Amino acid sequence: MTKSDQFSGRAGLIFAAIGAAIGTGNIWRFPRMVGANEGGTFLIPWLIFLFAWSIPLVIAEFALGKRSRTGTIGTFRIFAGKNFAWMGLWTAWISTAIGFYYAVVAGWCLKYFQLGFANDLVGENVDTQLVWNEFLQSGGNVIFFQFLVIAITLLAIWKGAKAIEKVNIILMCSLFALLFMSLGLSLWMDMADGSLDGFLFMFTVNWSQLGDPEIWINGLSQSAWSCSAGMGMAITYSVYMRKDEDTTLNAFTMGLANNSISIIAGLTVLSAIFAVEADPLETVTAGSSAITFLALPSVFAQAPGGGVGAWVMMTGFFLALSFAALTSMISTVELCVRNFVDHGYTRNRSVLLTSVAIFIFGLPSALLGITIAADGTAFPMFLEVQDHIWGYGLMFSGLFIAFTIWKYGYQKWRKMVDEGQAAPGFRGYLGIGVSAFRDDFINTGDNDIWIGRWWDVIMYLAFPILFTVLMVSYFGDMIMNTENVWDPTNYNGLGIILAFWGVVAIGFMMFNKHLIKRPLFRNVPEGAEVDISMLPGGSDELVCSVGEFPEGWEHLAEINAELVPD
Repeated sequence: MTKSDQFSGRAGLIFAAIGAAIGTGNIWRFPRMVGANEGGTFLIPWLIFLFAWSIPLVIAEFALGKRSRTGTIGTFRIFAGKNFAWMGLWTAWISTAIGFYYAVVAGWCLKYFQLGFANDLVGENVDTQLVWNEFLQSGGNVIFFQFLVIAITLLAIWKGAKAIEKVNIILMCSLFALLFMSLGLSLWMDMADGSLDGFLFMFTVNWSQLGDPEIWINGLSQSAWSCSAGMGMAITYSVYMRKDEDTTLNAFTMGLANNSISIIAGLTVLSAIFAVEADPLETVTAGSSAITFLALPSVFAQAPGGGVGAWVMMTGFFLALSFAALTSMISTVELCVRNFVDHGYTRNRSVLLTSVAIFIFGLPSALLGITIAADGTAFPMFLEVQDHIWGYGLMFSGLFIAFTIWKYGYQKWRKMVDEGQAAPGFRGYLGIGVSAFRDDFINTGDNDIWIGRWWDVIMYLAFPILFTVLMVSYFGDMIMNTENVWDPTNYNGLGIILAFWGVVAIGFMMFNKHLIKRPLFRNVPEGAEVDISMLPGGSDELVCSVGEFPEGWEHLAEINAELVPD
């Protein structure tokens, strides 16, 4: 434990953060949401919530991680106090649990890249439904590609921040190039009949439909999930920030890049589908798997340039999809690894342990619950159930971040009231609370872009309201439209979600007292030392920097020669 790890520069952080945000949801969920929600009409609430939800949360995450210099567990332990370290554990678990089945999904993407590269998705005798069904029902094949994804991820993060930086730069630059290439071919297809139907659909606003609450709720959900806001990814990568990094600028860059990729992917998919399908909206709203692995191969097979054009379109798109999946997997695994490293485990051991766990616990998603739908398409029921359970669990991670900010502001306000420097009462708190966090940790000398009270309003008012609306709408719809909704054995019900959430939350709360008895090692790069004495964790004798050891824990120096590798 001799030194801390860091990115070599802003480019590394930006590309890593963008890679964390951009995943398969940008490429296959976003076009489906646009198609199901009046095209360009959907883009308006989606863009609004980028600034009302995603970017404000990412700003907060960057600020928290940069000051704490620890992963999610340590950040909550330092900022909220020992009793709330379990919130960081919840955040780490949710992201890791998503990684269990996301590795399987990423494996699907690699498989279809392989099929596209081998020209096995093009031809008169190719039945895309049969190809999909045979693959999904071949457990060994699915497991192989799941393992391949995890192996690539393991190699990418094995050496720490600089390796993560290099891999993300390569993958994201390649992703941009491949998507632009695919977009060009899609627009060519869309223009073949003399019009740009897909393009026009995506950017045409039906103003009369803007009053539909469903469009706004879907816009909020897409923004909330696609940017990885509140998932702890930004906290994790900010641990490797240099001292002079502009957290606000980085947050805006990450959010805008994420949405830009979504637009490019949406245009690529919609333009191609509108060019060849008689009923494009029926195709695009048939479900994420249906679009990506059933409809798109058939669509891309009709790309201009004959067999060569189809091969380029197919290979390029699925390779881009694979790169997006891999960058998200890298951030997911690194989030878990960072928390292990923070608590004194070597990186090598942490990476290996996390990778093995993700592989083993991902096997049920790869093998179980493969059913045949009414239309004859194989459906991964167990995987969908996992997404059903943990996907909405990450919303609470965002709520915990907001709680930490509120708590910091409350403590500072109470201190100022006791010293006669602030007014008592709720109005007095509103004048100090969230603003104190913003002034102390966001609007610092390292940031060229300073934010004003609009951020305070979002943290005070917009975020809790939007969180409530999203959860009520989701669970309300489930309660009204699902039979036996409270039955915990019903895969589609609310009971199974609450059961899993309850067991995990109670278990983590009980484990909290053991968690805080272990030292917490802050990753503080040279010249980046910052004072945490004013924070609840600042007085914790077990919180120290890499290379230091609390009394009674000196044996870790022999067990772990180095916390972070060269």
